[in-house]
Amino acid sequence: MQPLLPSLAAAGLYIGATLYQGLQLRQRSLGNKHLLLFLGVLALLLHGSSLCLQMYDGNGLVLDFFKAASLIAAAVILLTLLACLRIPVENLLLLLFPLGFLTVLLAEFMPSGTTRAITEAPGILAHILLSITAYGMLTIAVFQSLLVLLQDHQLKHKHPSGLIRNFPPLQTMESLLFGFLWAGWALLSLSLLSGALFIEDLLAQHLAHKTILSLFAWIVFAVLLWGRHQLGWRGHKAIRWTLAGFCLLMLAYFGSKLVREFILHI
Repeated sequence: MQPLLPSLAAAGLYIGATLYQGLQLRQRSLGNKHLLLFLGVLALLLHGSSLCLQMYDGNGLVLDFFKAASLIAAAVILLTLLACLRIPVENLLLLLFPLGFLTVLLAEFMPSGTTRAITEAPGILAHILLSITAYGMLTIAVFQSLLVLLQDHQLKHKHPSGLIRNFPPLQTMESLLFGFLWAGWALLSLSLLSGALFIEDLLAQHLAHKTILSLFAWIVFAVLLWGRHQLGWRGHKAIRWTLAGFCLLMLAYFGSKLVREFILHI
């Protein structure tokens, strides 16, 4: 089976779910949450099917730049759909479904960079899985921080839009943000620990710069969480630290992959 059909079907469902949710929010209606989640789950299943077909080449997993972006987007959407079962975060899907739409098409149609199949031991695969989950959770935190920023801005200027009217209270939104940050930081800690245990030679494997930037991101998130606990950081300060840590983390992973695959060709 070719990955083209599930990729296109997933993209269609993602954009359809986005339009449905956007229309409901414009009408200041919550809409049918079960329908929205159903569309999301169906799109995610097709997204996962296309990824499975794209990433396995018979020798191992091929995780080039665009496939990695698609995989992380799928992980983010999966985590958010699971969270929707317990907490009110379905507004995040309005930002995440377009991300899924974009990445599933890029993975299908953009040319692959120079990358080798992943055939390492289970320990390395566990490290990769932890890394992707950590990036996914922290990506959710970043999107949540942007919604908090938008909500705070509109409430201060007393012009809440239909989107903002359907949000939980600002204090709840900030609590959700720091819940995502704690989970993402814990997963990032496990990812760095597993990397230290299973990666043998950082320089030979071209992982030194990635590891250093990830450590800096870990420190930024650690300082943010300490500031929240000890100093009560919130609002714009918390959002700035969140964005700074996320930029370091994305530069560590996607920046290094971009340079290696499309510039240095290693």
